[in-house]
Parts: sequence; structure tokens; C-alpha cells
Amino acid sequence: MDGLLFSLPVNDGAWPARSILRAMIIEALGPVRPGRDPLREVEMPVPQPHHGELLIEVSACAVCHTELDEIEGRTAPPSLPRVPGHQVVGRVVEAGPGADGSRIGQRVGVGWIYSACGHCPACTAGDDNLCPEFLATGRDRDGGYAEYMTVPEKFAFPVPDAFSDIEAAPLLCAGAIGYRSLRLAGLRDGEPLGLTGFGASGHLVLKMARHRLPSSPVFVFTRSAEEREFALALGAAWAGDTADVPPARLAAVIDTTPAWKPVVESLSNLLPGGRLVINAIRKEEADKGELLRLDYTSHLWMEKETKSVANVASRDVGEFLALASSIPIRPDVEVFGLEEANRALQEIRARRIRGAKVLRIR
Repeated sequence: MDGLLFSLPVNDGAWPARSILRAMIIEALGPVRPGRDPLREVEMPVPQPHHGELLIEVSACAVCHTELDEIEGRTAPPSLPRVPGHQVVGRVVEAGPGADGSRIGQRVGVGWIYSACGHCPACTAGDDNLCPEFLATGRDRDGGYAEYMTVPEKFAFPVPDAFSDIEAAPLLCAGAIGYRSLRLAGLRDGEPLGLTGFGASGHLVLKMARHRLPSSPVFVFTRSAEEREFALALGAAWAGDTADVPPARLAAVIDTTPAWKPVVESLSNLLPGGRLVINAIRKEEADKGELLRLDYTSHLWMEKETKSVANVASRDVGEFLALASSIPIRPDVEVFGLEEANRALQEIRARRIRGAKVLRIR
């Protein structure tokens, strides 16, 4: 099995007919660069669902910038090898002990939240994304770059019939985290919104904002001319470079970039009392000197706020899937085979992004 050895469990008849799956795994941490494929294709046993878990046959998994953060060590898996992937769509094929067997055959989605304790103050307040026992799909537990995976049944969300498997996959992170970001922005209809960076999440936030805040103009900031053109085609009122001055100051800005410079620029573009929502796991150290440009009067004064987005809560996934179905929001996607996961990640690293990239698993 190409370097990985496992002892196979006995198939008692409740498992899928196949006992071996294909997967892409992270074996070592390091920079993602041309000529270095960060993932390796392997075969491994189909996992057995434990108490309260479901076994899912995966059909699609969207590719996220967070996979780069895992591979490059900014949010590293606690142990290796690890199967990445946290925007997963598939069908339940087995229920473990204590799980609801009636869900077998149901189409479900799994997001970044793999599990949380369920009883701490954060969980009881509906913010299980802040739980001290939070576990992430594809980082702390194996994820969806594989033909099968297991998940606690509470965190397997029914997928509305409005979407194909490929369409639904990006909604589980890019969409759900964008939904949380827009909610944290606290905008009223008519107030102008800025989006800094325009990848998988940004294009879904724009589609959502056009529906929920129809009178709010959306201004998009991105270095890519192709992404600016894409934003205008989706209904943005204006699109410019991250250093450009928009035609109007903004009530809120959602930043999805890995750099500090757009943070500084966004603060200068906010109205008094405006809010900057940073939806990113990390910011580049090489760009950190941009923070020295912060000027209290220009960037921070007049009760401007800065708020980060951490993970995604289970309620965000469920609420956003229902909202996306009712609008409906359909992501723009590029489809890759499972074996092409390295190419998809390399394109994200090179900023060759138009909508969301999705792996067709089965």
C-alpha cells in the first residue's frame, strides 16, 4: 500500500462492501510551492463509526485555503498523517452504536466543526466554535479528501435538495464562514459593505449580501484584475485594487486576505463607528511592517471596531444551508478529481481563483 501498513478490521456485514478507500494525506509539514506536491495518494481502511458517529461515503469535498494553513504549519494537525478536507458532502452508509440508524441513506454535509463538548458556556450560548474542546474536520480528525469518513452525527447536516453535491460542498465552509462574517459585520440594509479579497468565501458573501441587503452597495478590493471583473459581473457596485480608495466610505469591511496591508487600508476606508471583520487564520509575517503605518486618527479613532472570526459554529452551517436553499445561492465552481487535489492547492497558492474549487470524490 505504497508505504503505509494497516491491519484491516473484520467486516461484520454492516460496513460498506468495500473495506479499502482512496485518500489524499498530509505526511509532512512544509511550504507549498511549485514542484512540491503537499499531499500523497494512498489506500487505507474504511473507518468504523464509533459511538454516536455516522460513516459517510463522500461524493464531493471543496478545497479551502485552510488546507494550506494546515500543510504549512499555521494551524497544523496534532499528528500525521492526516486526511484534510472540511467541506464534505456525502451519504450516510452506517450508523455507529447510539447513532440514529434512520439517517442511513441521507445526504449530509460536514464543515470545519467536527465536534465540540456541548455543555460549556460557549456551546450552550450557540457559539460552539469557541468551545475549548473544539475539534476541526481535516485537522484534528480525518476529513473529506477520501472516499469515506466518520463524524459525530450532531455535526452531519442535512443538505437541501436544491443543490447538487458539487454545489453544496463550498457552502459548508466558504459559505458558512461568510454567513458568520456578514452577521458579525452588523450591517443594516442600505449601509455600504466592503469585501477585501474575493475568493471562494468572498463571492458567496457578495451573493448573500445582494439578497439580504439589497440596498447596500458592495465594494470589492482585490489585487487580481480577473477577480475584479468577476465581482462586477456578480453585482458589485465597484471593484478596485486593495490600495485603491472606494467611491464611498464603508460601514463594514470583511477581510479574507492573508496580509496586513489590506487591514490598514480597510480601517482608513471605514465610516465612524464602522467595523472591520477579519476572516482569516493567519497574516503574513513578511507583511507585518505594514502595521507600523497605523495612525490613531486616520485608522482607529471615531469608535471603529475590529473583530476576528474564529472557526464556524454549528448553527452557522445549518442556518446558512437553509438560507442558501431559499435564495438560492449557487457557488461558481471548478471541479477536480480526488487525485488532482495537489493541483487545486497549487492554484490556490498561486491565487488562480474564480469561485470555489471542488474535488469530485465518487
